[in-house]
Amino acid sequence: MNSPGLDAPILTLRVGDDVAIARFPLAAGLEIITKSGLVRLPQTIPAGHKIALRPIADGAPVRKYGQIIGFAQGTLRPGDHVHTHNLVVRDFEREGRHPPASAVQPPPPEIPRTFMGYQRPDGRVGTRNYLAVISSVNCSASVARQVKDRFPDDLLRREYDQVDGVIAFTHKGGCGLQPGTPHQLLMRVLAGIARHPNIAGCVLIGLGCEVNQLDQLRREHRLEPNPATPESPAFLNIQAMGGTRKTIDAAAQAVQRLLPMAQACRRTPQPLSQLILAEQCGGSDAYSGVTANPALGVASDELVRHGGTSVLAETPEIYGAEHLLLERAVNPDVANRLMARIRWWEDHVRLHGASIDNNPAPGNKAGGLTTIYEKSLGAIAKGGQSPLTAVYEYAEPIRDSGFCFMDTPGYDPVSMTGLVSGGCNIAVFTTGRGSVYGCKPTPCIKVASSTPLYRQLEDDMDLNAGTILDGTETIEQVGLRLFERIIAVAGGQRTRSEVNGFGDEEFAPWQLGPTF
Repeated sequence: MNSPGLDAPILTLRVGDDVAIARFPLAAGLEIITKSGLVRLPQTIPAGHKIALRPIADGAPVRKYGQIIGFAQGTLRPGDHVHTHNLVVRDFEREGRHPPASAVQPPPPEIPRTFMGYQRPDGRVGTRNYLAVISSVNCSASVARQVKDRFPDDLLRREYDQVDGVIAFTHKGGCGLQPGTPHQLLMRVLAGIARHPNIAGCVLIGLGCEVNQLDQLRREHRLEPNPATPESPAFLNIQAMGGTRKTIDAAAQAVQRLLPMAQACRRTPQPLSQLILAEQCGGSDAYSGVTANPALGVASDELVRHGGTSVLAETPEIYGAEHLLLERAVNPDVANRLMARIRWWEDHVRLHGASIDNNPAPGNKAGGLTTIYEKSLGAIAKGGQSPLTAVYEYAEPIRDSGFCFMDTPGYDPVSMTGLVSGGCNIAVFTTGRGSVYGCKPTPCIKVASSTPLYRQLEDDMDLNAGTILDGTETIEQVGLRLFERIIAVAGGQRTRSEVNGFGDEEFAPWQLGPTF
């Protein structure tokens, strides 16, 4: 990215780009001197939106980030506003190199870093210390919530100050769903929450006649107590217990038995290799791919350098930029796994009469993003430059260290549910339009892409990456500052969403297939 002066009206991201970004609203008639010559704006350009730097022929590719973001619809003149009215999506060849080129492995740190975490009996490490009440089916959701309500945070912490709280994980599925992949996916999500390193113990509640039977979940995912936590997990069925009231009483007693065990947990110094970072962006704008996302990429690379794991996701939001990830795959098998997920999505949306290139939401477009290619090129910046070591399906347990990818939808609650269920114990969420997202049991650091957004939503933002656009910090400086915030939050520093009490309503397993 070319560093602009504080008063520079536009930002050109790569030499040879056909478009530049307006750093603030630009009035019609404004004349701007560019490397391509004098550009006069025939109309007002909103902040974050694109202007043409040179003549572009009808049908010609248009480049930003040094990559194709779409094709001109009509002839574009220098200074023209480039957006949905004159930039369209067309398919084009973008396969990565096969076999993939070797990505640069960052050198290990001279001095290992640690964070203060909760080591669990199975060796994994948590960044928080919760107890969970998990419903297997929507029919047990109200019961699960009433169990949770018996342990309000303010009263709980008076006696159990080491326990972050009791969470009810409820959802709208569990019955009327297809066997096979839809059912297996839900079981994988629930099992991932039950054994999550930020969960000290859990109680699972079913109805008794649903498709998603607790016995099958317990058997297929080996959810059995171990000697260190003999009371967890506990399994209860409403029908077998004799109704809702008896189940609520029994489940509350089970939680009560777990509290002393959770209270006995203490934070101890742990290597950064125990951190698994979820990377998410939501409410993106044109600045997200310039400031917040590349800064997260720096933090991601730094975590990988320290032996940790960073997980990029949102398959529909890497579409059109997947070739850049393919070139970083450590071997052809990883590259092929990524392409298999891309092809699955192409078939999936086609089956439902939809198209991936319709992904940018109204807020994205208002913020200057036009096509899925443009959005994806900014989104993958979150993944930094480290080699791609593994590709996971939705909510699959994350076992590899380094930079990884998980197949998820772009919808934030569903995507983050998959990442957390896979084992992510810390999260960073970048936003350009603003998000108030919380993500229990995983603390979620929210990063604003611009200073005006940070000031507007300061009570909900944890870090301002807009200083990059302001010219007061570099991408690397903000990225390293974010890396330090990740370590601090992993060690117990509360995020804005935690201070505000958010994160109980965002659990949303991906529901595939028809409902019977």
